[in-house]
Amino acid sequence: MRQSFTDFTNRQVGGSCAIAHSRRTDNVILTAGTNAGEREDFIMREIREYNMNGTIILGVDNGYGNVKTAHRVFPTGIIKCDSEPVLSKEYIEYDGSYYIIGEGHKGFVADKQEDDDTYILTLAAIAKELEARGLTETRIHLAVGLPLKWVQAQRESFKKYLTRERYVSLKYKKVDYLIEIVDCTVMPQGYAAVAENLKDFKGMNLLVDVGNGTMNVMYLNNGRPIESKSWTEKLGVNQCFIRIQNRIMDRTGTKLPDEIINDFLRYGDADVSEAYLSAMKQVAEQYVQGLFQKLRDYEYNEDLMNLYVMGGGAKMVEIFGKYNPDRTTYNHDICANAKGYEYFCYMMLRQKNRK
Repeated sequence: MRQSFTDFTNRQVGGSCAIAHSRRTDNVILTAGTNAGEREDFIMREIREYNMNGTIILGVDNGYGNVKTAHRVFPTGIIKCDSEPVLSKEYIEYDGSYYIIGEGHKGFVADKQEDDDTYILTLAAIAKELEARGLTETRIHLAVGLPLKWVQAQRESFKKYLTRERYVSLKYKKVDYLIEIVDCTVMPQGYAAVAENLKDFKGMNLLVDVGNGTMNVMYLNNGRPIESKSWTEKLGVNQCFIRIQNRIMDRTGTKLPDEIINDFLRYGDADVSEAYLSAMKQVAEQYVQGLFQKLRDYEYNEDLMNLYVMGGGAKMVEIFGKYNPDRTTYNHDICANAKGYEYFCYMMLRQKNRK
């Protein structure tokens, strides 16, 4: 019987979920204190650096704007080349071809399995993360996610898509990587990022993950997700990007460089003249107003609940939104989902192994 993330949460929040820390020569079992809600930060570092039966749990967040792992971030762009790139060092060599990573831009697609791009970007993410950990040959259990409302329908096919090859050989920065992908767990975006801190979500909370392509919304009641109150909207930051681009083009006839818009979306400011900056801020304010209106459509009421905002669009909401700061929390860690996938996957595997 398949375990849903609600089943997992009910055990984690309502019952004891003891985790023990021990070492063996070929296996490491983690510790997290006496309860899943009482872990300390160093434990999370241990989880992401540990092996389970010789297998590393490695989280990859395949976003529409950026691909993230626990320690690496790069733009969701890919260019295939028949020969080795001359100028770029950010490429992988795989299956007889070269792929420049982080260049170009992959458009929004609801189904990430419709081509090979997401697979290649995932391999690049794995190589980059292994580089950060000082590894070149290892076994991994992939921990990935999908938008809340798409998990159920796409979980199995996405898992099959990412595990099409058990043994993968590639080169990154002229270094050979030998990877065995032993399994893959697909989890809900947003929720996985806060799974380790569920004890902090007292009362009613609205979790909002504003990504590049989508916005995921979920209600939590005392740390427990309400699956019937979770939604995925195509209201990511890219919508604001497009509107800014169009507004500037309509007013000035100028195509604003993507880099300037991205800086503005990241920091809420840009090194441009006041006329351009004013127009960009107007669009941003309208975008955030629309975002809050959508939340109100889903019965958000700041007097009755707390708001928790994360994802690449959290900064935009914080700068241009109108909200009660005493009842609103922002998480600006762009790698939060990738880190959460690793933790959530580890906890689910532990519970599975105990049965």
